[in-house]
Amino acid sequence: MRVRRSKQPGRGPGARGEPGASRLRLVGDEVYADWEAIYRDNVDRIYRVMYAKVGNRADAEDLTTEVFLAALRPLRTSASVPEVRAYLLATARTVLATHWRRVLGLEVTRLPEELPQHEADAEEVPSDAPRRARAILDGLPDRYRRILELRFLGASSLKEAAAELGVTVGNAKVLQHRALRHAAVVAARLAEKEG
Repeated sequence: MRVRRSKQPGRGPGARGEPGASRLRLVGDEVYADWEAIYRDNVDRIYRVMYAKVGNRADAEDLTTEVFLAALRPLRTSASVPEVRAYLLATARTVLATHWRRVLGLEVTRLPEELPQHEADAEEVPSDAPRRARAILDGLPDRYRRILELRFLGASSLKEAAAELGVTVGNAKVLQHRALRHAAVVAARLAEKEG
């Protein structure tokens, strides 16, 4: 990562007012050399966050692109490295929320990097996520279950899933969209029963 020291302390994405105005900063004054340096240093991190949330390469790549496009105009290259990273993470949260609202009608806004990190406890109960995922899949009609298994458990591309199901790629997209919406309803019903 190429980083340069800021010649104007107090200038960053939040600095407003008169040119040359100084503000107190609680973060270091290391800044990126240019937009390319910002992109190179942060693209893998943002991609990994998106992939962890959506579970497939194509959507993670699209969402990562959306994050950088959304940040391109408002983010100043004079911002410190920690400020840039925080801004990109906030932008990722917004892009992800918009994605889930569009796909599922649900809002998911907590990213893995925001969750508290802790050491695994020897007495920690194993996750029941596999059981819950299986229960949700079992609650779906066969075609919905199959498209989700292919796409998210089998890591198939849309094209591969469409070929496996004997439908067009466009049909597979619609099927996946409907299956995700239906899965959200099934998951909500299961949560009510368990809660």
